[in-house]
Amino acid sequence: MRIYVTSVLVDDQDKALKFYTEVLGFVKEKEIPLGKARWLTVVSPEDPKGTELLLEPDDHPAAGSFKRALVADGIPFTSFAVGDIHREYDRLRSEGVRFTQQPLEMGGVITAVFDDTCGNLIQIVELK
Repeated sequence: MRIYVTSVLVDDQDKALKFYTEVLGFVKEKEIPLGKARWLTVVSPEDPKGTELLLEPDDHPAAGSFKRALVADGIPFTSFAVGDIHREYDRLRSEGVRFTQQPLEMGGVITAVFDDTCGNLIQIVELK
């Protein structure tokens, strides 16, 4: 068994697609119309056949309060691995990304947390 798709709940699929591709550097994999929403996934260009990230609409009644509670407590919704967190932190800041946590060493990892503009905090991690 392996992970095929994981989701991030977004408030606007078009805005999310732009942020996740143009700012973070992911590549659109699938876009399938499903009524007013789409099955919209992105993948890492470093692993194009790997796990897909579904940019899932946050229309469910529980999604808004769930996301707001995580953000209020500073809890990231998901985590992405990077090779050099300081370089990625500087690159994303130069793109206007707002970080809620600067790179911080914690045991065998260095983490940083940013706002994805779609209602989520996202963590990036460099494994030491």
